[in-house]
Amino acid sequence: MSLHPRRARTRIAWGTVVWLTVVWVLLWGDLTIGNVLAGVLIGLAVTTGLRMTPIAFHGHVRPLRVVALFARFAVDLVRASFEVSLLALRPRHTPRGAVIGVQLRSHSDLYLTMTAELCSLVPGSLVVEAHRLTGMLYLHVLDVEQSGGIEAARRSVLDQEARVLRAFASDAELAAAGLEVRA
Repeated sequence: MSLHPRRARTRIAWGTVVWLTVVWVLLWGDLTIGNVLAGVLIGLAVTTGLRMTPIAFHGHVRPLRVVALFARFAVDLVRASFEVSLLALRPRHTPRGAVIGVQLRSHSDLYLTMTAELCSLVPGSLVVEAHRLTGMLYLHVLDVEQSGGIEAARRSVLDQEARVLRAFASDAELAAAGLEVRA
């Protein structure tokens, strides 16, 4: 038996530190040694100082599906930005918004978070609540009519979730979500 109590080793998540450094440099918009060093220090402070519960990832990354996910996200982003700008410029039109509930197929916190973030980043919709235990997302849709109706808005969220799952989920997770297992 040792006289010294065991010291808890702090494991550094270097991938997260690098990612936070890249985000820091992009936020400042200037690639300098000072910005990179500040990003590394902030990344280290965040990853070691703010202890977070690890999220289990049992899937695997499918690069072509990831490209398809982000390509479709970019298309949705441009299309929705155009539609929202037209909506803002239409005189005497009052958009009819709604809060809709969407039951996701996956029960993973990771996929729920990814789906919610991608849906919130597209103009015209915003996640107002997410129930992690039930897998339910509640979204505010800016203009239900322009979105094609409530069911079309719901279908859009489920399609986004399907793209996330196909990009990152394991075959077992895809099957459990009722999605076809493909390469």
